[in-house]
Amino acid sequence: MNQLLSENKLFDRLKPFIGVIFLQFGYAGMDIISKVALNEGMSNYVFVVYRQAIATIVIAPFAIILDKKTRPKMTLPTFTKIIILSILEPVIDQNLYFLGMKHTTATFAVAMTNILPAITFVMAWICRLEKVKLKRFHSQAKVIGTLGTVAGAMVMTLVRGPLLNLPWTNEITSQSHCNGIDLQHSIKGAILITIGCFCWASFVILQAITLQTYPAELSLTAWICLLGTAEGAVVALVVERNNFSAWSINLDTKLISAVYSGIICSGVAYYVQGVVIKERGPVFATAFNPLSMVIVAIMSSFILGEQMFIGRVLGAIVIVTGLYLVVWGKSKDYKTSPIDDQELSDSKIVLADDKFRENIFHECKTDTSASGVVIKHEQV
Repeated sequence: MNQLLSENKLFDRLKPFIGVIFLQFGYAGMDIISKVALNEGMSNYVFVVYRQAIATIVIAPFAIILDKKTRPKMTLPTFTKIIILSILEPVIDQNLYFLGMKHTTATFAVAMTNILPAITFVMAWICRLEKVKLKRFHSQAKVIGTLGTVAGAMVMTLVRGPLLNLPWTNEITSQSHCNGIDLQHSIKGAILITIGCFCWASFVILQAITLQTYPAELSLTAWICLLGTAEGAVVALVVERNNFSAWSINLDTKLISAVYSGIICSGVAYYVQGVVIKERGPVFATAFNPLSMVIVAIMSSFILGEQMFIGRVLGAIVIVTGLYLVVWGKSKDYKTSPIDDQELSDSKIVLADDKFRENIFHECKTDTSASGVVIKHEQV
């Protein structure tokens, strides 16, 4: 029985880590598949609409059934927040991200999104959703770890170093991959993706705030995807008003990318991200984002046979080290949460009460002994 309880407790502790790692694997797969679909001529505006529509179809039934008893009443302030959420990530961030990817490459886009943890950290600190006490060592570890993950991602992107001759890689020349992007397109893509990251970070912060008054992750996800579909459709109809062929889709990579991105990277991702935010906060949910670049590098090496350089390995080591510092710092915050502080206060009160009773007992015992002496003296 005790072993079963300890295993359940261990699983509860591991759930946030499993969730964020799953998200990074999902995002890594989306970057590869969606880049192929965009290269085949798919409109990024139409792609976003199909993605959110598929996510709504998949998530809505689960939200209706599973959140039936726990779903709170919808209020105007909550619905306003959901509208803003559906604009920030499904419409603005995704369109800017895929548009930036069109101007650059998938690897460049993934590298640029690694500024997300730093932006989220600053926003969470300003909104008082993250504890930062620079005099404490674990807060310093969180700051250094967040900066380390961003620095590691930049090392993976900018530093090449000697080539690692791995047996499963081929001799594909990566010169075009590294230098084939026009400078003007790189700057334009970087600006678009950076603005998208600010919207993504704002989405995560607002999602954390919304869950405080609307703690139904599935229902919140369904609402975001539904409204995102409607708002994205308006944007797509305006941009692609003279291009009706952009809406055509067949049983090809375009459909696969829309289904995969909709189910994994919108529906499931919003829900898992909401659960992780409730457990560990918005900074923890985004701190693992640079891990997707490590996953993409490994997958590209094995699946596509791309060459591996020392710079990528060193960058991956820096990212993992930074993640460890962030996780360690967050674990200290988790141990010193308000609930634990309250329990500590209660235990102190109980100990003080026990000590008080013990003192009263000793005083009564002393008085009784003294009375006994007086009685014996009078008898004598």
